[in-house]
Amino acid sequence: MYIAMNRFRIAPGRGADFEALWANRESFLHEVPGFAGFHLLKGPEHDDHTLYASHTVWDSEEHFVDWTKSEAFRKAHANAGAASTKSLYLGPPQFEGFEAVQEVLKT
Repeated sequence: MYIAMNRFRIAPGRGADFEALWANRESFLHEVPGFAGFHLLKGPEHDDHTLYASHTVWDSEEHFVDWTKSEAFRKAHANAGAASTKSLYLGPPQFEGFEAVQEVLKT
């Protein structure tokens, strides 16, 4: 299993707008082999930003890399950086990728 995360610093008071943007966008992830799940996570609120993370789970790092090279990825990110949403972000997202080395599941 491979987990791909992007951390976002969102402008104060703009969290609801950011969440709506994600809730209403088409990700095309369901079209991609190896995709296992997605979460949008809300972290702590600070005076200057609110922390969010997108969290996708893949069968393998290779599946994730294949997605980043796919037409589905291009379609999902076609409006990234649009002027209408630029004011939400305090800088670019920070990517972090993790290979699972242990998993404990509820039985």
